Amino acid sequence: MTTVTIRIPDHVVHSIDSCANHLHLTRSEYIKRAILAMNKMLADESRAQKLRSASQKVRQESMIINAEFSAVEYDPKD
Repeated sequence: MTTVTIRIPDHVVHSIDSCANHLHLTRSEYIKRAILAMNKMLADESRAQKLRSASQKVRQESMIINAEFSAVEYDPKD
């Protein structure tokens, strides 16, 4: 496992310690979980954005196809 050194303002460290103690975690475990949670949140947001983008593309194609079906369905040649 790799050790990472970071600089954090004292008031943030006190807040981290307070929250970690409340959860019966070490400072290191608390920070590790916070980083993992942030990574998951970012991955979830990225996945959601990709789905929205794909949905928009499909929606546009569906509108074109629906318009074509509408034109055929109401074609006076029937």
